[in-house]
Amino acid sequence: MIEVKSEEEMQRLGERLGRLFRGGEVVELIGDVGAGKTTFVRGVARGMGVSEVVQSPSFTINRVYDADDDRRLVHYDFYRLQDAGIMANELAEAVDDDKTSVVVEWADAVERVLPVDRLSISITSPAETVRQLILRGGGETSNRLVRELQ
Repeated sequence: MIEVKSEEEMQRLGERLGRLFRGGEVVELIGDVGAGKTTFVRGVARGMGVSEVVQSPSFTINRVYDADDDRRLVHYDFYRLQDAGIMANELAEAVDDDKTSVVVEWADAVERVLPVDRLSISITSPAETVRQLILRGGGETSNRLVRELQ
């Protein structure tokens, strides 16, 4: 478990993760509304060298950001969807691209598309400004990320 006590710490942790990305990683973020998932992704993007401002994809479902070294970050938010429909196909393509790192919020609608080897990060809020993150890897790549983050 990793504990962060501010938005800045959440972004720094995300930035550390983004620096570890090589392309082909999949991260599932689990947490209530307001837990800090998009704040975390802002840090991931910064760590990958994304120069754009990261915005929540709650209404657009996904956002794509160009990163360093001809890589990209794709950020999905399936909060408003019970069935991902065609978006599940798009997600599957992004997951299969070894130059793309994928972060998914509210992944229930696309569980069948996500690979077993993904980093699942559960975020809870025991206090107003405190967040606790539990990291679980599902395979070689995601377990490497867990080891290097802790």
